[in-house]
Amino acid sequence: MAPQGNTGAGAEAELPEYAGHYRLESCLGSGGMGVVHVARSASGMKLAVKVVHTEFAKDPEFRGRFRQEVAAARKVSGAFTASVVDADPDAERPWMATLFIPGPTLSDEVKRNGPMAPSELRRLMAGLAEALRDIHRVGVVHRDLKPSNVLLAEDGPKVIDFGISRPKDSELRTETGKLIGTPPFMAPEQFRRPREVGPAADIFALGSVMVHAATGRGPFDSDSPYVVAYQVVHDEPDLTGVPQNLAPLIVRCLAKEPEDRPTPDELMRELRSVAASYDTQAFIPAQRTGDVLVLEQEAKEPVRRPERRLRRNVLLAAGALVVVASGVFASVQLLGDGQPTPTDSSTPRAGASAFRAWEAKPMAGGKGTPRCSYGAGKLFCVRAGLVFALDPTDGRLLWRHSADTNRWSVPPALSGGLLLPLADYGNRLQALDPATGRTRWQRNVPTYDGMWSADGMLLVTHADGTVTGVDSASGDTRWSKEIPGHATPSFSTFPGDPLLYVTSTSVDESSTRVTAVDAATGDVRWDEHLDGALTPIGSENGSVFFLSVDQVFDYAKAVVRFTPESGATRKVALPVPRQGAEATVHDGVVYVLATVGALEAIDIDTGRQLWHLETSVSRGSVPVADGSHVFVTASDGRLLAVDARKGTLAGQTSARLGTDAGDVIATLSRPAVADHHVYATAPDGTVFAVDARKPSDW
Repeated sequence: MAPQGNTGAGAEAELPEYAGHYRLESCLGSGGMGVVHVARSASGMKLAVKVVHTEFAKDPEFRGRFRQEVAAARKVSGAFTASVVDADPDAERPWMATLFIPGPTLSDEVKRNGPMAPSELRRLMAGLAEALRDIHRVGVVHRDLKPSNVLLAEDGPKVIDFGISRPKDSELRTETGKLIGTPPFMAPEQFRRPREVGPAADIFALGSVMVHAATGRGPFDSDSPYVVAYQVVHDEPDLTGVPQNLAPLIVRCLAKEPEDRPTPDELMRELRSVAASYDTQAFIPAQRTGDVLVLEQEAKEPVRRPERRLRRNVLLAAGALVVVASGVFASVQLLGDGQPTPTDSSTPRAGASAFRAWEAKPMAGGKGTPRCSYGAGKLFCVRAGLVFALDPTDGRLLWRHSADTNRWSVPPALSGGLLLPLADYGNRLQALDPATGRTRWQRNVPTYDGMWSADGMLLVTHADGTVTGVDSASGDTRWSKEIPGHATPSFSTFPGDPLLYVTSTSVDESSTRVTAVDAATGDVRWDEHLDGALTPIGSENGSVFFLSVDQVFDYAKAVVRFTPESGATRKVALPVPRQGAEATVHDGVVYVLATVGALEAIDIDTGRQLWHLETSVSRGSVPVADGSHVFVTASDGRLLAVDARKGTLAGQTSARLGTDAGDVIATLSRPAVADHHVYATAPDGTVFAVDARKPSDW
């Protein structure tokens, strides 16, 4: 890509081609401190990347402020902000990548289309109040809320740009005599007492933003910032043109004294009584209903899709809201990095009936979140070049096995009676004894692209498109062949299902070829072309379930069930498209978790949305359901439980970020549920277990 020119303030004549691993495609806008670009990750995910101007990159104080911006944005990533996916404050030119949110800024919307309608204003105010609630609850004050920092996404407003935000515990302080903010949207105390600015200043800014949205101007207008400052401190706001039912609430937001302004929660309560039509669930004119389409294979109509195909399964996770919950845990002693030995079997063990929640850090040092799976009465995990087994009743280390790689992408798999660490060993495969951790077999293979485990077999894909089926128990090759219609196979496997599923989407995304392969023989069991761009999420009772995805914008638009025996396809549209969605299926109900934290339950038989919950978890794990609850791991180490029937939060554990809180987690390990217990992991290296039946006790 040729370097791009830029005419923004203070910008360089030539822009960089990359920021970290992200390819910069076009300029979204330029400000005094940096340039924001549209960018793509290696997987094709669309991002907004802010790159700091060179002149400020040389300023240590500015680097400190930018580092603070990154930390603040990561803390508040959630349903009402643009989630941070990566950043490097220490780069030659510091940069931060956030999820790209299609939609205009409030400033551009008002400039193009004029003041917003009353119903839109109510939804805007409610969305901003919820955003500030989530920002303030983690101890951050934005301090620069203004129309250009509000994006109007189809599922609600998003607050962006934490460039001058300040956590309560920040060591950076406002310099004496220096005003930081945008005068028309600053609170009186930002002019009078800048060191004492708190959350109430954001409420004042919200009031000013609402006047701008309702009238196209601010409550204190002048060409001179000095006159604006005087008016903010001394004069009453001009609310001409503001709807009468909102004016009293906006007046309270614009109170001169911070203590006289409402809190975000008070705003939301009062907005509910403003009009019966109040609705915070959508920012679009009307929501689609969960319509059901039942299609027979012989009577399908083509579905038009965008022409560009992007993979959706490689996502970067970012920091989520840090919410601390109470819980009682049995602590397990930290073990060193020396050569492992099995734990003495004479150590007393807790019986299943005496289970207590526990947490353990099986290794000192190292980086990364452990990835664990349950099987054969043990918990098997990988982290930073180690495979280890824990006693699921108390978290004791049973054994550990050193490995010459740090490239872990999935938990170990129990297959054919042996443990398969599905990691990159160069050109070597190996299987471990689940009882001792000792190597049972190993073999060299040509360079491979990926590994999967299913039904006693290890599947290895190669660059030339061939797939090798290796017997998990012996390490012997059982078959090697190409999968017809799939140049570079990538498999989806599901517990209890002996079949592997390979999908390839057409160039125009109008259809997806789905091939079911017998893991034991490599034979094709069935091969179908289904409408749309589909991603497998589960199998149940002879049917396969998919998300129907707009791959250009990475939006899940519907859930789909295909039954091979009858050839019937059942499609249920999501009420609102969900970006970066992960999903699972349990008893015919599909649970969909969006990147920004929206979790919903879709009954595939009735075509109804059973419930919807905003979890505020940014880029959570694949959800796991057991019939009573839905469990999700957050990137800050929390485990959340949601009532599967009511859709309400049933409990959550405390955050466990550790010393590497600023690191980006590529993918989150889903929780493991077994014997009424939930096993989860955290970025600080902790593995922990809680009672699945009593989330309220976590």
